[in-house]
Amino acid sequence: MIDNKNKIAAVFGVRNDSSIAFHVALKLHRSGCKVALNYVPETRDEVLFLMESHGMDTAYASDVDVRDEQAIAQFLNKVYSGLGPIDYILHGVAFGSQNVMCYSLPGSDEPAPSYIDIPFEDLMDSFNISAYSLLRICRVAGPLLAKNASVLTLTYNASQRVFPGYGGMSVNKAALENIMLYLASYFRKSGVRVNAVSAGLVMTTSSGGINGVRKLRKIGKVTAPLGNVTAENVADTALYYFSDLSLKVTGNIHFVDGGFNIMGIGIDEE
Repeated sequence: MIDNKNKIAAVFGVRNDSSIAFHVALKLHRSGCKVALNYVPETRDEVLFLMESHGMDTAYASDVDVRDEQAIAQFLNKVYSGLGPIDYILHGVAFGSQNVMCYSLPGSDEPAPSYIDIPFEDLMDSFNISAYSLLRICRVAGPLLAKNASVLTLTYNASQRVFPGYGGMSVNKAALENIMLYLASYFRKSGVRVNAVSAGLVMTTSSGGINGVRKLRKIGKVTAPLGNVTAENVADTALYYFSDLSLKVTGNIHFVDGGFNIMGIGIDEE
């Protein structure tokens, strides 16, 4: 059992109880860690309810738009001032509009937007939230981090392979992984680790926006040697990075996808 007693974590990206970020936060809490979550206005009530329901202290939970550096600074400084140096940061934030994700609304007769027509402004806003925010958070957090702190982000294999239903979000994930690599090098003098977990397709509210998500899950079931994964599976791996077990691991992209990433073709043995 990993013991995170007296450790401090800031978690970005909890939307509801299906969020991978929530399952990571819950694992941290149960390991003894003090956890502070961010929320946005539309998720505030849900996030606070989840925290209270699971015995988490809501005193440091804050409204933070990850596009706003000042809001990030206020949140992290509040955590630092009240609890102490921050040991762990989870970046679990991602957003893409309908035009970026290239999907049509359920019940709509409108064709799905085409990848070739993704509007620049929509893509840049999605990039700002989904990728650049990791750099922004780390810039603010740097002076507030504890010795041997660990930063973890969540990515997806569409950064490296073509998943047509993922659209422009694949660009963001590729950028996110590159930002993670450069941050891992940047923090070399301070001993801060920066890594990424590349999760298989987990059924969350966000993944519901992926065109053909249920078909992708079926493909994953027969393609991945170990089958589909759950948010809890991903959280278990995250806890490794949020512990002293990974003190010498940085710049790593850790696949938690049942082995989907190694396969060239699915094998249906049913």
